[in-house]
Order: sequence, then C-alpha cells, then structure tokens
Amino acid sequence: MFGDILRELRKDFRMTQAELAEKLSLSPLTISAYECGRSVPDDTTKVKIARIFNVSLDYLLGLIREPFPYERSANTLLLPVDFTSEDTEKVQEYIQFLEYQKKNLSSK
Repeated sequence: MFGDILRELRKDFRMTQAELAEKLSLSPLTISAYECGRSVPDDTTKVKIARIFNVSLDYLLGLIREPFPYERSANTLLLPVDFTSEDTEKVQEYIQFLEYQKKNLSSK
C-alpha cells in the first residue's frame, strides 16, 4: 500500500525515482524498493516524503483516502469520514453563509 501511494504521488508530481532519491539523499534503487514493497522507509524518511509531497502521514500510510496537506492551518476542517458529498456541500454552503453574514456585520 505505501509503495503504491508513493509511486502515485511521485508520478503526480512528475518526478522520477532518481529525482526523489536525490531529494531524500538516497539511491534510486531504494526508491524502487519502497515502491515495489521490498522495503519500507524509516519514520524520518516518511516525514521527509510527506513534506516533499505535502500530504499527511495518515494519507501516505494509507490510513485515510483524502490527501490532507502536511502543513495544516487553523482553518483546515477535518470532516467526519462518513460525510457524503451532499454533507460536504452543505458545510461549504454554511461557510459561505457565515462569510456573507460576517461581511454584512462588519460593513455596518
């Protein structure tokens, strides 16, 4: 699972194994071993990979399907896993309503 996610991220970023290896100070063979599931990086390397691709460690490890950014601000909302797309749309509409309300209150 880790290897598949790593390969997908690397390709999404149009990065070769050699380029990722260079960023991590590793050999391209090591990256290949990670992607093929023959080897797993240590925790420090996992954190470096998460930072390079700006994804959470939960996503990188396959624990969640949504690629949340590695660096999250106080404004990042984590919605319950069982939220449907309709639920998410309702949350977005409510946020827009709150922004509208705030704008109108501050202009008075």
